Amino acid sequence: MTRGHHGAMSVVTPGSWPKPLLNAVRTSNRYLLNPLMLRLAGHKHWYAAAIHHTGRRSGKQYATPVVVERFADGFVVPLPYGTRVDWLLNILAAGRASISSQGESYDVVQPEVIDAAAAMHLLSTQRQRYFARLGIEDYLKVTDAPSKP
Repeated sequence: MTRGHHGAMSVVTPGSWPKPLLNAVRTSNRYLLNPLMLRLAGHKHWYAAAIHHTGRRSGKQYATPVVVERFADGFVVPLPYGTRVDWLLNILAAGRASISSQGESYDVVQPEVIDAAAAMHLLSTQRQRYFARLGIEDYLKVTDAPSKP
């Protein structure tokens, strides 16, 4: 966050970063941070989950570490890097994914990008404040897949 001309705090989200900086962070995340995070993502007592998806062109299976918020019949995932990230495009194209969170695995369907206003009532008060402070504008909403008979 930075201070504006009247001393008010303004948010500097990843989406507003200069393209070279954003690309450097994405590359660092892809090759350094994400592999480390995936070792812990989805485990009980760890804040990050893993979202498992299929490449829309390659058909290859991928896992991406994400922060999730569980609600009654699904999850909300903040999108700090915007809506043009590969993992999100893969999930939207497939219409499904699976999420490993807190030692449990969930099959999810009906992926939908929603704005912050629509996501707020699905988030805990703590996460509402935190994500608002970060200036996250878009979220992925998914619902639990129907149980197989």
